[in-house]
Amino acid sequence: MKYGSFNSCNLPPWVIASHHFNANPQLLEIQGVKQANRFLFDKLRAVASQQERAAIFMDFMSVKFQLHHWEQQSTVPARNSIKNNYLRFLSCWMIDSNSISGAVLKRWVESRIGITPTFHKERISDINSKAYFNYSVDVMQGSACTSAIQSQLDILFEYGQFELRRKYHCQDVITLYRGTHDAEEYDILEDMGDRQQIVRLNNLVSFTLEEERAWEFGRTVWKTQVPLAKIFFYNDLLPGSILKGEDEYMIIGGEYRVERMR
Repeated sequence: MKYGSFNSCNLPPWVIASHHFNANPQLLEIQGVKQANRFLFDKLRAVASQQERAAIFMDFMSVKFQLHHWEQQSTVPARNSIKNNYLRFLSCWMIDSNSISGAVLKRWVESRIGITPTFHKERISDINSKAYFNYSVDVMQGSACTSAIQSQLDILFEYGQFELRRKYHCQDVITLYRGTHDAEEYDILEDMGDRQQIVRLNNLVSFTLEEERAWEFGRTVWKTQVPLAKIFFYNDLLPGSILKGEDEYMIIGGEYRVERMR
């Protein structure tokens, strides 16, 4: 798969997707999002408590996208379009990353970051393939039953980046682990020996903080260094149970240098 020729970021897709970016990370921004929502981020900067900031963020999202007005809508489609918000899409990802909600999340990465998915229910080898068409159908079905979901995800990403810089204030990267049952199905771009490889991951993929937890999800576990800039969402960003059970981090994919754990 070739990476897209354009995106909505401050860096081009082929830079973000490269393993060289992971070794030399830079800040990523979705163009115009922080500027358009500067009231939110100005307010967050003045609050010391992470829990209070999360509450402010969720209240902001509820008001901006009228998420608290779903019961007032006169038709079922109108009610569902508001109920199917960013929180529901994240919850569905935890259950099944190949669901319709998973397709919408992957499309966000594709459109904003410029990295095309390599898998959705089946391997996607080309944007002209039947697999890509089927993925696009899922995207359309998921987008049709919600309201402004891509804009919701834009703000979620920027909020996550805002919080990550406070959570890991002296770091640019963190160590994460991924368990998989089909390591042989991934594109191995380079075998460096000593259990070190450069692999191409899907454009949105789950990792965990704990190696032991990763073994629960596959017979192969990879360890890698992930830039904070490529973390889309993580387990304790928001209150509630989303992704918490597995200490999960949702990572923007591309090329990663991984170490295969014994």
